[in-house]
Order: sequence, then structure tokens, then C-alpha cells
Amino acid sequence: MNIHEYQAKSLLKKYGVVVPRGGVAFSPAEAADVAKALALDLKEPVWVVKAQIHAGGRGKGGGVKVVKTMDGVIAEAKRMLGMQLVTHQTGPHGQKVQRIYVEEGCDIKRELYIGLLIDRATSRVTIMASTEGGMEIEEVAAKTPEKIMKVAIDPVTGMQPYHAREIAFGLGLKDKQVGKCVSFLMAMYNAFTDLDCSIVEINPLVVTGSGDIIALDAKMNFDDNALFRHKDVEEMRDESEEDPAEVEATKNSLNYVRLDGNIGCMVNGAGLAMATMDIIKLYGGTPANFLDVGGGATKERVTTAFKIILSDPNVKGILVNSFGGIMRCDIIAEGIIAAAGEVSLDVPLGVRLEGTNVDLGKKMLAGSGLPILPADNLADAADRIVKAVKKAAA
Repeated sequence: MNIHEYQAKSLLKKYGVVVPRGGVAFSPAEAADVAKALALDLKEPVWVVKAQIHAGGRGKGGGVKVVKTMDGVIAEAKRMLGMQLVTHQTGPHGQKVQRIYVEEGCDIKRELYIGLLIDRATSRVTIMASTEGGMEIEEVAAKTPEKIMKVAIDPVTGMQPYHAREIAFGLGLKDKQVGKCVSFLMAMYNAFTDLDCSIVEINPLVVTGSGDIIALDAKMNFDDNALFRHKDVEEMRDESEEDPAEVEATKNSLNYVRLDGNIGCMVNGAGLAMATMDIIKLYGGTPANFLDVGGGATKERVTTAFKIILSDPNVKGILVNSFGGIMRCDIIAEGIIAAAGEVSLDVPLGVRLEGTNVDLGKKMLAGSGLPILPADNLADAADRIVKAVKKAAA
């Protein structure tokens, strides 16, 4: 689960991470109120108005502006709210801005990068740091990988001050800045572990003219499987930032991710789903989604999964690949028939069933009257659906 920048900063602040003062606004009037409150403690009026969407690269897309007048705050709020902000992470369609964040300006001397993540190679929480703050870390890794430091944390000891000092020295921090960096990183690590995060990223982490260490931006992702332990975090979820189909899938205990292909996939089991997508590619097609209905799916869940796949206008064919271990083939068949009766099925449908009650499932589908492309194995199923989709498009 992702959250907005202002939400991430509010959580990190509770753990002692230093962040600029600011406030969220849903209208130009609210933005002006936040700016006025901040101005009471500012030596000179400088504010930063930031669009709040779940995507990076906002500054390049016009979603981050520094202003020095109250009229400027209001003008930027009017411009940003409701705009379709396009960044390299949103794709060409962009994301509608429904809230903005107004915060105090900052005397930036240096921009650095700090991130905490789970490194699958070491199975440990790992600190990543770079002197190239403000840049996408993927770009730094591609062009100048030597500028990225990594420190893996032993889960038995947790982060120790010497881990943080190693990062601080590697970033070229000196004197009192080292101690401030240690406190910053220890607080950041505590937030990461306590809140069951998958990523905490500060980009940029800035060193101010007075030597302070401040999180100028903040990104936090959370492990969905641990959200039951963090109801306050779960309440921060902004479904308007997510794909409606993925939201609906989550509500129905389905694992669904929309992709950019045209062959919908419905599979029981994550590994089998990955293999299904791979073989579709092997036979010259492109998968439109990852969808795992799980081992204990019901007729209703399968019906919902079918509807979610068909809600994607790019889908020109569907491949159902089910291995009946825990999941019975007749339940899959029943769900397909029920879904086809509720929606207009006008695309080719390939079905490969194996396992428990496979003969019953095949019999049900054969007698359904649906235009199904039956298959004996996965390769045959992929070949048939790819050819059918290409023929329909010709």
C-alpha cells in the first residue's frame, strides 16, 4: 500500500525524523490558510506548493513550485488542484491532483538520497544511500552505480549507530552533521520496522545552510499482509489513486495487477500465473493482467475475477488456466459459466483445466453453450488463445 508524501512525513515525524512544517489542502482557500499559519514563524515568506499523487517525478511535470507571495500560493493551488499531472511514473494518462501540500521553504545546501528497503538477495533490511539526491535512484544505478552505498542490517542486532555512521561518512557529512544523520537514520529504521514497511525513501535528504538534516520529500510503502496490525496506516489509503479494478480485486481477496497486454489471464496460484504469462509471451501474445484467484476460491470469487478481467477494454481474449489441487475444476467452470451469463462475452475464451474434478469441469463447460477453446495442456492453451486473438484483430 502506498500513501501520500504529507502522510509519510506525519508518520516519520512521530519517530523523530526531521521534516519541514506544512499542511495539506483540498482547496485554494485551505492552501492560503496553511501558508498564513506557516508565515507566522518564517523570517521571509517562502513556501513550496506540492501536488499530492502516488507517483514520482512531480517536479518535472509542474507539480512542485516554490512561491514567495500569498497570491502565488493561491494561484498555484488553483492551477494544480484538478489538473491531470503527467510524470514518467503515471504514464501518458497522468493522475488527477485532488490535494496539495503547502510547506515552508528550505535553505538547501546539499541534496542526498537515503532509502530503506527489503533486499531479497540478502533477506535483510538494507540502507541505500547516494550523494546524488534529487535524481531517480534507478537513473543513478544505471549511470553511476559506484555512487550508491548499501549497508545490510542483521535482523538480530537491528540498526546500530555504527551502521548510520558508515552511511554518514560515505555521504561526506562532517562534524555535527554526522550525529544528526545517525539520529535521523535510527528514527527512520524504527519507523520502517515498527510499521511493517516495504520501502521508506527520502529523496532528497537535504543538508541546510545551518547544517541540519531534513527530509525534504518522503515515500513510504507498506506490506499489505501486515496492515491488520496498523489500522491507522490502513486508514490513510487513498483508493482514488489506485486502479479501480485492483481495488475491487483486493476487496474480493483476489490478487490482480493490470498490465498493458490484450490477453486476460485467470489462474489459481501465483507461480502458475507467472508461468501462464510467460508462455503467452512465448507464443507471441501479451498478457493483460496478473490474476491469482487463490486456492480456496468460491464460485462468487471466480465470477468477480472474470468481470474484473473483462472490465479492461484492452482485453481481446481470455485464458483460464486452472490446476485443481485445493481449487476444484468444477468450481472454476461454475464461475466461468455464471460470469458469462452476467456479462457480454464477445472475446475468445481459452480454458485449460487439470486436477480435481477435471472431467466434471470440462463436462460443465462443454454443455454451457459458451464459445470455449478447450486445451489439453498449457502450451496448447497459449497457442490457441494467441492465434484466436490475432485472427480476431486481422
